[in-house]
Parts: sequence; structure tokens; C-alpha cells
Amino acid sequence: MPSVASDYVYLDYAATAPLCEEAAAAMAPYQVPGRANLAVGGNANSLHAPGRAAFAALEDARKSLARDLGARRPDEIVFTSGATEADDAAVLGLAQAAAAARRRSGAGDFTPHVITTAVEHDAVLAPAKRLEAQGFRVTRLAPNRQGFIEVRALEAALDESTVLVSVQAANSEVGSIQPIAELARATHAAGALFHTDAVQALGKAPVNLQELDVDAASFSAHKVGGPKGVGALYLRSRIPFEAYAIGGGQESGRRSGTQNVAGVAGFVAAAHAAVEAQELEAARLRALRDKLYAALSATDGVEATVDVEPGSADFLPNIVHVLVSGLESETLILRFDMQGFGVSGGSACSSHSLEPSHVLRSLGIDADRAHGALRISMGRYTTEADIDAFIEATAKSLAWN
Repeated sequence: MPSVASDYVYLDYAATAPLCEEAAAAMAPYQVPGRANLAVGGNANSLHAPGRAAFAALEDARKSLARDLGARRPDEIVFTSGATEADDAAVLGLAQAAAAARRRSGAGDFTPHVITTAVEHDAVLAPAKRLEAQGFRVTRLAPNRQGFIEVRALEAALDESTVLVSVQAANSEVGSIQPIAELARATHAAGALFHTDAVQALGKAPVNLQELDVDAASFSAHKVGGPKGVGALYLRSRIPFEAYAIGGGQESGRRSGTQNVAGVAGFVAAAHAAVEAQELEAARLRALRDKLYAALSATDGVEATVDVEPGSADFLPNIVHVLVSGLESETLILRFDMQGFGVSGGSACSSHSLEPSHVLRSLGIDADRAHGALRISMGRYTTEADIDAFIEATAKSLAWN
């Protein structure tokens, strides 16, 4: 197995966070082999004792996550294989069900309308494109230069045929935090449903589903120090929803498939730790973010992609995004990697693409500048010494011939 040096400085938390101690401890009982595993390792849908034990653990986890997210009821939490599945299920399942409900209520033969944004993750943009192929009309709102979706832009796009609006809570590249409560309020006033991809926001910014007043929200375990391959979809009670994953009827028929109880346990433990520490941790990371932005902005050939004022809570506290002139992202990433620093050029889901980021294009950044994008994202195990070392490494990386 390839190894990574113990002193390697990982600064790509927006792609994935290292497994946290709480998640590892919560999953440990599920990792024992053989007969000992029966205490917790049964199928949560079986009626025998091991199955009932697994079901009890699953439901305890559901209650815990519902409390931490501010959901009204535990059964509003649907466990999934990750945020991509949760986003797909939300966009397709809500839009199709809402359109069908409108038709049944007398709307007749109308063209349902979905609104999203040009800066969404591909996990939202791809299902929106599929809806378009199915005859839906899709509007993709452009952000302003700082990456924010303005409420007035959404209000102008809403019409009587709109069935769903999907806007991310926070952007994974430049870190802009959207005014979700205001956007949801405008959406509901127009009679449509509202979904948010809250993957990057959880643990970095306050997330209370009742206060945000959203109808659906997507979450991922590995972004908060939980295991990969686990996520959750919040579905407000009694909203129209057409199941995306069908089969055995698990998760009250909203997501079929045997639940990953061990993964759920790790996810919920990590989420609880992140939510409990959110306020203090955000303040700590914000100070590191501001220090790094100041140092990089003072470096020749480097400019901040968006204007983040020191102390600003309008952007995620853990993301720094800059544009480097004369060098491409891939070159920069490899140069930093050779010095023992892990960074990225943007979303990990599109890291192998040679095309400039769709997020940066939406901000009006031309292709040449966008090719020099560099994202540094921090987290729980990032120290000030790590940031100081990275600042020193930057000069070497940019001076390399």
C-alpha cells in the first residue's frame, strides 16, 4: 500500500476530511469479526435479535442526527450512500412528484419549471439536466461576482409553473454562503419546494433545518470526518417525493437498500462532534483563513478569487481560493505535493477535467486565469504551524523553473 509521510500537511478538507476519533470509536464495535459481530452487525430489517439490535442502533443514530440538524422529526432523516445520491434523489424525486401533484390538482398539461444555480455541484446540475431531457424547463441562476445568488434574481425567475428550487448552502470552491432562509421564503411564497445541498456548510456554518425552512437538504459523512459512502437526505414531513432508489422499501420506502449501520454510526458521531464544536472551530479556522489570504494576496502573481473581508462570516471559514498567473492548477498541485502539502484546484469531483471550473466561469473569470486556480481548505487537524509552513512553501512553488 502506498504510504504518505507522517509530516505531510493535508489542506484539502473540502474534498474530504480525515476520519475523526469520534467516528472511528463509534464504528469500532461493528468491525469485530465472526460471532462477536452479531451484537451489532445484523441486517437492520431482520426480525431476529441481531436484526433488532442493528435497527435500534440505526434509529438511535437517526434521532441524534435529527437533533443536530434541527429537524422536526427523526423520520425526516433518510440515510443514503452519500451526498451525490441525496442530491440526485432530492432533485429528481421532488421535482417529479411535485409536478405530478400539480397535474392531479388541476394544473393540467403544463411544463414544470425547476430553478437551480450555475455554481451548484455536479450532483445537482446533472439531475437538473436529466429533468430537462424529460421535458422540464430548467433555469440556472448566475451568481454575482462574489459567488452569491441574490434573492431578487430568484424572485424574477419564479413563476406559477415552478415546482422546485435547489440552491447550495455554501460553495465548495470559493466558499460563498448563500442566504438560504431568504431564498426558501421567496420560493415558498411562489408555491414551490426548496432543496439545499448543505454538504460544505455542515460543521462550518450554523445549519438548523427548521430555521432555514427548507423542504429538503443533502449531507455527506466524509466532509465532517465520517466515513466515505454514507450520507443523508432530509425530507420535510408530508412533502411530495418520488423514491429514486427502489427495491426493498427500506427507509420507509424513500431509499431502498440495506442500510450501512456501521457507516451511519460513524457519520452521526462525526456530525455531532462537528456541530458541537462549530462555533469555536469556525472562529479558529476563520483566523487561519484570513492570515493565509493576507499572505497570498501579498505575493506577486497571486490574487484572491473573491473579496473576503477579514472576519467575514459570509464565506466559509475554512476555504481560501486564489488565482495564480503563469501556472496551471495541475502544476501547482504537484509542486506543493512534492513539498509535502496537499491542496487542490477546485472540486475533487472534476479534478481530472482539463476544462476550467464551471464555478469560476460563472463568476466571469476568463479561462486563462481560471486555469491557475488554487484552493486551500482547512479543517479540524489544521494548525497555525501548518499554515505558516504552507506560506513558506508558496514562494518555492511559484519560483520553481
